[in-house]
Amino acid sequence: MSTLTVIVSGMTCGHCASSVREEVGSIPDVTAVDVELGSGRVTIDSDGVVELDAVKAAVEEAGYQLVR
Repeated sequence: MSTLTVIVSGMTCGHCASSVREEVGSIPDVTAVDVELGSGRVTIDSDGVVELDAVKAAVEEAGYQLVR
């Protein structure tokens, strides 16, 4: 199991968090996505290595920006 934590900007409500959770959760091998709306922190658990580029693409698909 692997865990990756990133910061996402632009999320302002529960719908925003849900969109990010859904898109990031669709990445292969991702088993759980926890979104902390206030801080923008997104913690991703996976069965394998999740590439940062895949996370960035999923966050952008949801309409937000990966900060780090």
